[in-house]
Amino acid sequence: MSAAARIEALPLFPLQSVLFPGGQLSLKVFEARYLDLVSACLRRQRPFGVVCLLQGGEVRGGKGAEVRFEATGVLAQLDEVDSEQPGLLRARCTGTHRFRLQGPAAQQGDGLWVGQAELLPDDAALAPLPQHLPTVQALANAIAALKSQGAEPFHAPHLLDQAGWVANRWCELLPIPLGAKQKLMELDDPQLRLQLVHEYLRGKGVVAG
Repeated sequence: MSAAARIEALPLFPLQSVLFPGGQLSLKVFEARYLDLVSACLRRQRPFGVVCLLQGGEVRGGKGAEVRFEATGVLAQLDEVDSEQPGLLRARCTGTHRFRLQGPAAQQGDGLWVGQAELLPDDAALAPLPQHLPTVQALANAIAALKSQGAEPFHAPHLLDQAGWVANRWCELLPIPLGAKQKLMELDDPQLRLQLVHEYLRGKGVVAG
């Protein structure tokens, strides 16, 4: 993905979570603005942007309710949408490319946020460094344990030979503050991201070395 690529009017979905490239996202959609967003993105086969909330709620508040969110987020591509009942959708999405908003986002009359976004470079396909292999093996063990319980935690293929993929999946699993997840997602160096995850796991006694 070219760093120079732009999306002029990217619809935004602020959430109290951080989406990573390659990550899975499940949404329960019932507000009119987001029902319209999902319908439009499904119809046009276009993604929307997920940004982490800094202030405000995911559900639209009353007049004067201030909403602030991070300027860097990840595009979400709709994989599947189910209509359980009128006015309620369940959507399953996959995170694709990181982006950075260029200037402040604007809120439309229906409450939907829209912004101009610049796509950021994808992670280089760099192998984990030798010292990080215990963290790679620990993730492989966690995946195997979850699968034995009937859970499929991540989309296949499992790219255990790529530092960025391993780091991103650990970031999704670890109980760390949203602010820390945001900073890790924003890092351009996947090996550095994995290094920070490795140090965290080593500090918690999850891995040795």
